Amino acid sequence: MDARMWNFFLNQVFQPSWWGVFITPFFLIRRPLFIEIRKLAPSCRGLLLDFGCGRKPYASLFQVERYVGVDVASSGHDHTRSQIDVVYDGKTLPFANDYFDSLVTFEVLEHIFNPQEILTEVNRVMKPGASMIMTVPFCWNEHEIPYDYARYSSYGLRHLLQKCGFEVISLKKTGNHVQVITQLLILYLFELFKPLKVPGYALTMLFAIPLTLSGLFLSLLLPRDKKLYFNNVVFAKKR
Repeated sequence: MDARMWNFFLNQVFQPSWWGVFITPFFLIRRPLFIEIRKLAPSCRGLLLDFGCGRKPYASLFQVERYVGVDVASSGHDHTRSQIDVVYDGKTLPFANDYFDSLVTFEVLEHIFNPQEILTEVNRVMKPGASMIMTVPFCWNEHEIPYDYARYSSYGLRHLLQKCGFEVISLKKTGNHVQVITQLLILYLFELFKPLKVPGYALTMLFAIPLTLSGLFLSLLLPRDKKLYFNNVVFAKKR
């Protein structure tokens, strides 16, 4: 596989087009998450901090003056492909008060054991009125073990953010009951076949493609229930 094809494949993992149905087993959860982040991205300007950046999977969506990624040295995932600009100690961010114009944090809060303390610290380095985009899972398996501590309902997340000095402008739930059930079945098959490596991935996709298409079709036909969903996507501002 040449470099261009490999980059296309990697891009489909986090920013899937409709081709992603045939490439990633996680299309049902990743596609709506990507769409919501893309919608909110223009609200971020100036100096932006990506808190818990990892490999910066959504950086290309943001047109800002400077995109700074910060992460801890030790986490539940391999940092081989990470694009960390600043490594911090997990307690105090090495930036002055009121420093950043915007902040994003994607699928990070569930890996923080002391969320109120950390969100207060995040709030400190943001300018008054600065925008924040945050995504947090509600329904997903344990991952980045052992650093997986919590799941958040929309109500719990809103309460926590308000308590830490943020005004929640919008909170969107991605996915619905039918899509979640279908995606979790695909996730089960992915975990089951993962020890087989490349053949296992191919075997997963053999089942995942028809299941994904079925989940999309049935979610259009059946009544939608948003009480079971994938992710919270929050747009907030520092008060």
